[in-house]
Amino acid sequence: MGLLDRLSVLLGLKKKEVHVLCLGLDNSGKTTIINKLKPSNAQSQNILPTIGFSIEKFKSSSLSFTVFDMSGQGRYRNLWEHYYKEGQAIIFVVDSSDRLRMVVAKEELDTLLNHPDIKHRRIPILFFANKMDLRDAVTSVKVSQLLCLENIKDKPWHICASDAIKGEGLQEGVDWLQDLSTATT
Repeated sequence: MGLLDRLSVLLGLKKKEVHVLCLGLDNSGKTTIINKLKPSNAQSQNILPTIGFSIEKFKSSSLSFTVFDMSGQGRYRNLWEHYYKEGQAIIFVVDSSDRLRMVVAKEELDTLLNHPDIKHRRIPILFFANKMDLRDAVTSVKVSQLLCLENIKDKPWHICASDAIKGEGLQEGVDWLQDLSTATT
C-alpha cells in the first residue's frame, strides 16, 4: 500500500481492503455467516452449499472485506491452498454441534497451519464456533480445546461462539478482525 493510500485510510477517506479466506468443513455455516455479514438488502434468502468457491464483498466501518468462501466438501478442500498466498486473514468455521467431525476439522486446521504459505506468516485467524443454538453444541472453550488452539503461538487468533442464522457472535468476530487489521495499517 502506497503512502497516499495509507494516509487516506488513516484519515478515513479510503477503506482498507482485506482479503479473507473463509474455511471449514462442509455444512459448518461458512456461507451463512458471510451472507449475514452483508447488508440486509444484499443478503440471499436461500443458502446453497458452495461448489468450489465464491467471492463476496462487504464493508465494516473502516474496512472493505473481500471474502473467498471456500467449499468445505472433501473433494474441494485441496483448492484451499491455492488461495493461501492471497489471504490476509482467515475465518475458520466449526460446527460446534458435530463432535464426530471435530477431529476432521482439527486435521484440516493442522494441514492449514503447516502449509508453507501459512506457516511462517502472522496471519490472523478468527474461529467461529458456529451453531451454538443447537442442543448438542459444545462451548467455544470446548471447541478451542478440541482444536488445540492454545498451541497456536505464532499467529493472532480469536474464537467466537456464533449462531449464523440469527447473526449472534458475528459482529464480535468482525470487530476483532477490524481492530487487528487497522492496528497493522
